[in-house]
Amino acid sequence: MVQRGLLSTLSQHVSDCAPAYRYAVIADATVFAHHGDVLQRGFPSDRTLFLTVPPGEREKTREQWARLTDALLEWGAGRDTTVVAVGGGVVCDLAGFVAATFMRGVPVVQVPTTLLAMVDASVGGKTGVDTAAGKNLVGAFHNPAAVIVDPDVLLTLPLPTFRSGLAEMIKHGVLASESYFEALNLALPELAGETGALAQALPQLIADSIGIKANVVIDDEREGGVRQTLNFGHTIAHAIEQQAGYGMLHGDAVAIGLVVESEIAVQLGIANATVGQRVREAVLRAGLPVKVPSGINLSRVLSATYGDKKARSGVARYALPQRIGAMTPGDGAWSVGVSDEVAGAALKRHS
Repeated sequence: MVQRGLLSTLSQHVSDCAPAYRYAVIADATVFAHHGDVLQRGFPSDRTLFLTVPPGEREKTREQWARLTDALLEWGAGRDTTVVAVGGGVVCDLAGFVAATFMRGVPVVQVPTTLLAMVDASVGGKTGVDTAAGKNLVGAFHNPAAVIVDPDVLLTLPLPTFRSGLAEMIKHGVLASESYFEALNLALPELAGETGALAQALPQLIADSIGIKANVVIDDEREGGVRQTLNFGHTIAHAIEQQAGYGMLHGDAVAIGLVVESEIAVQLGIANATVGQRVREAVLRAGLPVKVPSGINLSRVLSATYGDKKARSGVARYALPQRIGAMTPGDGAWSVGVSDEVAGAALKRHS
């Protein structure tokens, strides 16, 4: 459900999609500071618990999961509870994992408040937390009862945070739809500007991006095949994030990953040079980085790719584009094993 103004009637939409006796609203603390009064409107005060999580990827931990689940137990929540996740990707993943594991699973409604969360984290049912060994290595698949998207909440986002969501939208165009990629590309100068959140084209572009991801997930819910194409850009991105101590925006890391992994596809002869050029140009038009941050050790980035959940049999695997709108099936697993030599050369070129 994508529509401006939905947040003002959130409680009604939640009760329609996932009716419950109790509601546990888990929100990003910054989001709650901006929208707390609106979020509380309509929920039964005696049967609703509001919990907040500090912003930032560093909060997506097992310790936060334990704090939240303990709070639910202390409050007396049971299987009659619906969890409502309100925030960016961190809260979507974390609260989703709480819902997936509390009482062996209760319903969750995702209410993403960043562009990245709207088009990625809230869709597809992946939940989890990070560990010192890597991102999202502890988690569960738990599909939301509903995803409620109000583009108006994007007006309060800092511009860099808003822009970071454009990386996932670029990714969706590359992996599934050249027409969407071109429509997005035309809108990127406006979207990347100071008033991008007000762009008339934004709600439809969000809806189309969600549709692309949802269609892939429907075909492969548990990531045994074609869903792995959604990992395009993420083998490198997750490794960079880990080496940066999770101190950078996820979308910025994904943007770099898209450029580097497109270069890998070109070097392997999977894609022609035009593909790498078009991806890089789109990332630049979005105002996103195309180079690995200074101070990041490239050898350690390569080593971190082996700890990613996409690695198989000691080989780092990458989802790579054949052209704009189509990914390579590889050996049928929709990913390709890539040597350190090739991946390292692509990293060095973009550092």
